Amino acid sequence: MGRVIDLNPEFGYEIACGIPYAYWLHQRGELDKVVTSKGMKPFYYFTDNVEEKYESRQVNNSVNGVEKLPNKWIHHNVKAVFPDKDYGDLTDEEKSMVHGVLDYSQWEVPDYKKEYSDDRFKFDKPTVLISNKIVMDHGKEPHNYFDIKTLYELFVYLTEKGYSVLYKRPKMNEFPIDENERATIHNGFDIKSDVEGIGVISDHELCKYFDDVYDFDVLVEDYKDEYTYNEIQLKTFSNIDKFISLGGGNSIFLCLFGGELVAYVTTSGECRDGYFDDNSYYRKLGNTNVHAVVDLEKNIVERGYNDYERFINKVKEVF
Repeated sequence: MGRVIDLNPEFGYEIACGIPYAYWLHQRGELDKVVTSKGMKPFYYFTDNVEEKYESRQVNNSVNGVEKLPNKWIHHNVKAVFPDKDYGDLTDEEKSMVHGVLDYSQWEVPDYKKEYSDDRFKFDKPTVLISNKIVMDHGKEPHNYFDIKTLYELFVYLTEKGYSVLYKRPKMNEFPIDENERATIHNGFDIKSDVEGIGVISDHELCKYFDDVYDFDVLVEDYKDEYTYNEIQLKTFSNIDKFISLGGGNSIFLCLFGGELVAYVTTSGECRDGYFDDNSYYRKLGNTNVHAVVDLEKNIVERGYNDYERFINKVKEVF
């Protein structure tokens, strides 16, 4: 009898810790069944025995199935690097060696690009995907998002460089959400701005002002009768190798597709020294070249605004 993987954690945890373990088991004939959240079956294409059971996700790892995985903490697995030490025993230099590092002994990533690449979802020009979100983190006001001004600067720069831009920002009704996302909806947070000469405009509406900027929601609408939301994501992103994203689940997901990723990181363990070094799961998910720009949330709160300048400069350097 094989193993049953039963999970409904935050999306990033499932991508980084859950799926690679399930695939590792599958490759050895040791996977019996996967129980996961609604809509996640395309991520487990390698097995037919998938039950999409959960209507919501849980951030509490003691109840969402993560505790039963080889990697129970997404930000490091100390024992994989220093078997005889605990995190609190490490020097600062040693901590930088474990941040973002998992135990890879039971960890293998499916080849999503090979499985899902589909020319129907390929743009005529070289394409950059911008993945945005606005989500409260443990009850705090959101700081980890791209505002209208930043998006405008990105759209102008990238289209003038000859790229097509695919813009994605879920409305959080496309998939099961966790407590943080539910709180965001309840509090009515959105990405809008009052633009001179236009009026109040949303990020999705901004896309319509550019010939070579495409809203992912429109693509989903075009193919919704043929494919699920996640199938469309996987098919489209498999044809892209240039990504711009926020830290967290957004960027973890995009690392499955390799290429270049510029990430704007504000919170959580990803802000720790060494997190995106060569042994990081971020890089190992798809041999992704990660360019992380850290703007600490505490600094954002102190100054009263996000400092996107270094991030935009990094985008211009990479693309």
